Amino acid sequence: MTLILASESISRAAMLRAAGVPFEARPAHIDEQGITAALRAEGARVRDVADRLAEMKAVKLSLGAPGRFVLGSDQMLEVERGRWLEKPGDADGLRAQLRELRGRSHRLLCAAVIARDGVPAWRHIEAATLTVRAFSDAWLEDYVAQVGSAVFGSVGGYHVEGRGVQLFEKIEGDQFVVRGLPLVAVLAWLRAAGMMPA
Repeated sequence: MTLILASESISRAAMLRAAGVPFEARPAHIDEQGITAALRAEGARVRDVADRLAEMKAVKLSLGAPGRFVLGSDQMLEVERGRWLEKPGDADGLRAQLRELRGRSHRLLCAAVIARDGVPAWRHIEAATLTVRAFSDAWLEDYVAQVGSAVFGSVGGYHVEGRGVQLFEKIEGDQFVVRGLPLVAVLAWLRAAGMMPA
């Protein structure tokens, strides 16, 4: 049985493909902004927001794919305890976010949920800590010009597998978590479930 990835993320698909996981990708089409805003108003913890978004993606798609396992994943950036940043959205948002992150550490919380027939069967949350270097304003302008809109939909406004790695002086944690999927944990579950050879 082939896994369904509830995402249009190029990075998540590339990780699964490189690991040899048979899957098909389908967009989940949930209202991420509305859900995130509601959870923020409720005072939800950052890790719970990531978990809820991952669950909603997996559950929604699994309801339309009877008997299939669906993987949903989401990532949140906690800039300090209890406060998170949204996706930058445009060049001005990207500049503002990176100026806020400059010279300090932040946490990426990455959640994954696998659902079947509308019921979560497995969930996992993992974190990584990233320290942004004290880059110059001139470097920032060059970065924004070079990466363009490719990172506007990425939490933090960077892809560490590309030019974004130049933002950091230290990265602590799993590379896959930083890229948006706790891949090692997902692979362990797929083997335990008999979906991949053990």
